[in-house]
Amino acid sequence: MMLDTYAWIEHFKGNEKGKVVDGFIINEDCYTSILSLAEIAEWCLKNRLEAEYYINVVKKLSKILDLDEGIALFGAKLSFEHKKIIRDWGIIDSIIYATARIYNQKILTGDKHFETLEEVVLL
Repeated sequence: MMLDTYAWIEHFKGNEKGKVVDGFIINEDCYTSILSLAEIAEWCLKNRLEAEYYINVVKKLSKILDLDEGIALFGAKLSFEHKKIIRDWGIIDSIIYATARIYNQKILTGDKHFETLEEVVLL
């Protein structure tokens, strides 16, 4: 299961959605896009939290999937197509979704941008 930034933040908050995320972390092999690390670090900065601590938690509980040319190009294609139908769709979401698709993983998120896409588990 690919955990996106939204899922990790819910995990860190320890709320009801975070408990659902915990179940996936305990019961499945979990993966995270390298781009989510940047988004998590930014969230930490906004909330005056120690980014290194939270990034280390993510690295301990999931395998980090790097970005490569194939993922980048697939992400660009997805971004181009999804911007036609999903308001405020962004390239980062596209690349994270492309990473999940290339690695044959479902993506766990609460981000409403993903709700109409295949292989998405919404929190």
